[in-house]
Amino acid sequence: MKVINCYHYNHMKKTSYQKLAVEQKELLLAAREALRNAYNPYSKFSVGAALLSLKGEIITGANVENAAYGSSLCAERSALVRANAMGVRRFSQLAVIGQGAMGVTEEIIAPCGACRQMIFEAAEISGKDMKIIMANTKMTKVAIATISELLPLAFGPKDLKVDINKF
Repeated sequence: MKVINCYHYNHMKKTSYQKLAVEQKELLLAAREALRNAYNPYSKFSVGAALLSLKGEIITGANVENAAYGSSLCAERSALVRANAMGVRRFSQLAVIGQGAMGVTEEIIAPCGACRQMIFEAAEISGKDMKIIMANTKMTKVAIATISELLPLAFGPKDLKVDINKF
């Protein structure tokens, strides 16, 4: 997870919580609620994510850390894995929000590279360029980008000639 200054990323749509669509507000609130379930004894950084399925379901995830740091799982991937276990694989949007050990984050929280790759593949399965709603803790800064904007020139199933339609 990387905290970024959203004013340096001109390709992202900067907005406010008040200007979000109702479903986007609900998604961001669900992500904020999910961050309370983070297991983060090492970084003390809580992250929550919420996916919106094409059927309107909201599926959340929180980061889960481990003493073997490489085994840790980000909130976005946690939500994707949870959704997969539920048999849900098609999404339109994902929201992510975080909170540091000292409380609020001033800048928006954006998915790490590994999460972007998994989101990209979920977008491929969904047949949609998923929107990613990113916010700081108090939701005073909000940015929206598509996964293709966050991961340009992505490598995925089509590059490997894999037919993902059966999923």
